Amino acid sequence: MAGILEVKDVNKSFGGLKALSNVNFSVEAGTVQAIIGPNGAGKSTFLNCLIGRLIPDTGSVIFDGKSLIGLKPHEINQTGVSRVFQTPEIFADLTVLENVMISCFAKRDGAFKVNGWRRVDAQEDVHERAMRMLDDMNLTEKKDILTSTLSRGDKRRLEMAMCLAQDPKLLLLDEPTAGMSRADTNNTIEVLKKIASRGLTMVVIEHDMHVVFSLADRITVLAQGTPIVEGLPDQIKGDPKVQEAYLGGAHL
Repeated sequence: MAGILEVKDVNKSFGGLKALSNVNFSVEAGTVQAIIGPNGAGKSTFLNCLIGRLIPDTGSVIFDGKSLIGLKPHEINQTGVSRVFQTPEIFADLTVLENVMISCFAKRDGAFKVNGWRRVDAQEDVHERAMRMLDDMNLTEKKDILTSTLSRGDKRRLEMAMCLAQDPKLLLLDEPTAGMSRADTNNTIEVLKKIASRGLTMVVIEHDMHVVFSLADRITVLAQGTPIVEGLPDQIKGDPKVQEAYLGGAHL
């Protein structure tokens, strides 16, 4: 059975540098798939090919039966793919609630559609949806503070709330716990577990193995732009090729 995301024979080069080589990757709907690998393995390049920031030289990227090749990032978002980057992309001068409401309005009305007949403060449906997203991210009590004052972990969870307000079919997370304290990391893991339990498909690029093994149903390992092994977390832990490529022979 085909996955909700099917990547076949993707290649990407930058001049003489082969960043991705014959990448094949499949994600089943309702699962969490992690991508790990050493620095320079091609993880970010691969993610950028999925979200339209880069166009593969060859190969195909099919999401929910539709090709993503050649689509712009906002068009890919409209197909049901949302992404969370290493550096949170939020509106620092707005409150936490206002950030999520913007995302809710974009989902309901279209990113650039303005309806002059409706009062913003009367949009109870948008307000209620935004509050549900904040509740999911454990941010309800911080709804009225400026986002510029949030911790890194809270900013990351706010961006997740904004992504979830788009009602995505696939959530892509690029190192969602990078730079977080251990407490923030554990909080984020619990939040992502809650989201995953509802059946949302996720692809997670992450260096923290505690995060990977806490969340992933399956793990793909990239090395030098090529997937070298894929399997269940317990299989990946003991695979000698993974230990050699990722940790120089040390045990995960």
